[in-house]
Amino acid sequence: MIIKQRYKKLWILSRKIFNSYFLSLALTLTLNIKTKKFKRNIEDFTCSECGFFVEGNGYTNHCPKCLWSKHVDINPGDRKSDCLGSMEPTGVEVKAGEYVITHQCIKCGFVRKNKTTKDDDFNLLLNL
Repeated sequence: MIIKQRYKKLWILSRKIFNSYFLSLALTLTLNIKTKKFKRNIEDFTCSECGFFVEGNGYTNHCPKCLWSKHVDINPGDRKSDCLGSMEPTGVEVKAGEYVITHQCIKCGFVRKNKTTKDDDFNLLLNL
């Protein structure tokens, strides 16, 4: 009888843990869906480093000629950063078969990784 009661208490406790885990998981997923971080902005810009005019496609985040970027986002596409410093291309890596550039803001030190595009200067990319 005592063993049965212990198992019953253990079973109730495990159900509470199980339910609270899935409740927190559901809340996390719901919050992530509601707070989508990426915001697509189709904007043209003139590169502040080399002066090249860049036609944006909504995903453009750096100059394809010199590979420099500008620190304008807190989350990709939101344009909420007050820094506005130039972001130097400091490295490149291959992830899942795609080249990814690492940019570092020369004003505040913020670091972000960005995918490359077919328009990027491949020779400059290889020299990073």
